[in-house]
Amino acid sequence: MQPGSSMMSDTPVMNTVSAVEQIIARTNGDIRLGLPLGLGKPNHLVNALYRHVRDNPDTHLQIYTALTLGRPRAGSDLEKRFLAPFVERVFGDYEELDYLGDLKRNRLPANVEVFEFFFQPGAMLNVPRAQQNYISSNYTHVARDIDGLGLNVMAQMVAPHPDGEPRVSLSCNPEVSLDVIPLMQARRERGEAVLLIGQLHPDLPYMLNDAEVGVDAFDLLVSDDDANSHLFVTPNMPVTLQDHFIGLHASSLLRDDGLVQIGIGALGDALVHHALSRQHENAAYQALLRTADASTRFQSDIDAIGGQGRFDKGLYGCSEMVTAGLLGLLDGGVIRRPVLDDVTLMRLFEQGRIGETPTLQTLEELLEEGVLSTQLSDSQLDWLVRQGILAERPSLVAQELVFADGESLVNDLGSRHTLERLQKRLGSHLRAILLHGGFFLGPGAFYARLREMSEQERLRINMTHISYVNNLYGQETLKRYQRRNARFMNTVFTATLMGAAVSDQLEDGRTLSGVGGQYNFVVQGHELEGARSVLMLRAWRERGGDATSNLVWNYGHTTIPRHLRDVYVTEYGIADVRGKPDNEVIARMLAIADSRFQQSLLEQARKAGKIAADYVIPEQHRYNTPERLQAAKQQAGGEAFPMFPLGCDFDAVEQRLLPALSWLKEKMSQRDYLALGRGALGDHEESAEAHAPMLQRMGLDAPDGLRERLFRRLLLAALDATDAG
Repeated sequence: MQPGSSMMSDTPVMNTVSAVEQIIARTNGDIRLGLPLGLGKPNHLVNALYRHVRDNPDTHLQIYTALTLGRPRAGSDLEKRFLAPFVERVFGDYEELDYLGDLKRNRLPANVEVFEFFFQPGAMLNVPRAQQNYISSNYTHVARDIDGLGLNVMAQMVAPHPDGEPRVSLSCNPEVSLDVIPLMQARRERGEAVLLIGQLHPDLPYMLNDAEVGVDAFDLLVSDDDANSHLFVTPNMPVTLQDHFIGLHASSLLRDDGLVQIGIGALGDALVHHALSRQHENAAYQALLRTADASTRFQSDIDAIGGQGRFDKGLYGCSEMVTAGLLGLLDGGVIRRPVLDDVTLMRLFEQGRIGETPTLQTLEELLEEGVLSTQLSDSQLDWLVRQGILAERPSLVAQELVFADGESLVNDLGSRHTLERLQKRLGSHLRAILLHGGFFLGPGAFYARLREMSEQERLRINMTHISYVNNLYGQETLKRYQRRNARFMNTVFTATLMGAAVSDQLEDGRTLSGVGGQYNFVVQGHELEGARSVLMLRAWRERGGDATSNLVWNYGHTTIPRHLRDVYVTEYGIADVRGKPDNEVIARMLAIADSRFQQSLLEQARKAGKIAADYVIPEQHRYNTPERLQAAKQQAGGEAFPMFPLGCDFDAVEQRLLPALSWLKEKMSQRDYLALGRGALGDHEESAEAHAPMLQRMGLDAPDGLRERLFRRLLLAALDATDAG
């Protein structure tokens, strides 16, 4: 689309330079800019605006956003050797945000401030200015909070209509925009100067339903070929054996004919993999649960909360972030339980009074409910078409319904003749949704899959308000019908023995990521009938050769308070702690802790008087070790635990290097590096031929100098150590 065109509307389309001029003119240089989370930031426009403000000290820019994304950055020299070719290949010409680099280097000009409510995990731990300007908000409150800060410009990437019609799709980020746009328009009506901007990007998937809006929702659209750089991608990361066992246990807690919500990261990928196995390879899935000893130790929890059988009725998906994993569940036939976005239709559907295919009975039931009157109004006709009950919208002329082919019917649903003639005008199916989401972010193949979907497939996905997805309140009756047997699956990095969870902030006060929607989903797990909140965590972590428990006695910060404790899952099993007394909660949490730390944790609980002095951890729970998981893997076969269950952007050589580099980071301290460097020059060289492709990929096949010889030795040691997987 060329600058100056108007898409058959009054909304002007201009280039980036003109858009920046408009922003400065409309705001008098005092800009309070809202940007969407993650993918939907219009980087080219933001960079142009940032440079203008940086070069003009009399202007001022405040940016309100979340999840500012940048290309992966390497820490060590070995990581740089690995990442550089991969980043160039996968991220292409993705345009970095200038303010992000300046923020991290403490070079933001005095007239620019950046406020975020969610960080790329760990990216801002050592950036004081980012930590100081962090805004802690539930995601459902963000629209309210940034509007209260006086937002006067909102800008985001949007997808142009494929046929050039005067509509655009909010695509990857409708979640806050749909709530912010009316707030800003209300402020405009009160006389305030506000500006809504959409930057067109042809590669964004054109999502339908609530994500599709008229171009007049924006004051101006930006179309600029220079802005059409590579979309930001988040490559699927390796799923470790530890992650796989967490996902396996969590998948057994999904309830057929229910809802699934999944958080971000490798644990979600593992959960998806094993849920698909449960559906398509059920005998092998149940055998794997037995091998993991889940059927023995946690069978009662599985029976009470979830199940081991196939998903005969299927699940409905409703998640803040739509991930490649959720799309995999959709494509894999696990997510297939339809819901309707109208409360009366949803109730009738649940009661079995109507089906997904419209029939004359559908019309009769709606007449009986009073949703339709005998003589249809224009608004009722619009509603019937929107819901998929009528295939086309007739004109209402006098007392007749006139269709495009010229047929006219008396506008009287009390007439059997009219009803019977309407039968051939009914839609093929109701406008049912399989997956509600707030935003999406993922690998390039994920975006490609969304783009290649048929219109009918995309209509089954409704990218919508974050207030709808994350919150129970507002259309609560409808949501209670939709969200039966809900399982809200989220990730935390630490939990206390009494059931509090930590996912956003370290004990010293630094923010790791953000609350996002986790608190809201946990609350829904308690408020919805039949729902459960499941928090997944790794029982332990390792860095520099030192292992540490992620289950602790107490912690200086909590994201989820212990009075909202429900279900925890680690690689060692399931702890159902909802409504249990503290001593039983502690006992159940100890049962899924790593056995290297169980006794010291038990002693802390005894010392506090929160568990009986003579309590002994049951024998069956005393063998929670990584070695036990490895033995289970050997028994089940490695094919049950793929490193990249949902696809991969890494080539075969890179996939072999990843565990080796992770081993170096986790297992070896600086002292170990130096000791290895002082070792015999020929250490591990006997395996060099077998590892030749990896050495070549890292530029260490012909080391030059002492430093490269040390790197070669380190890499060979790591490759040897991880050869067995």
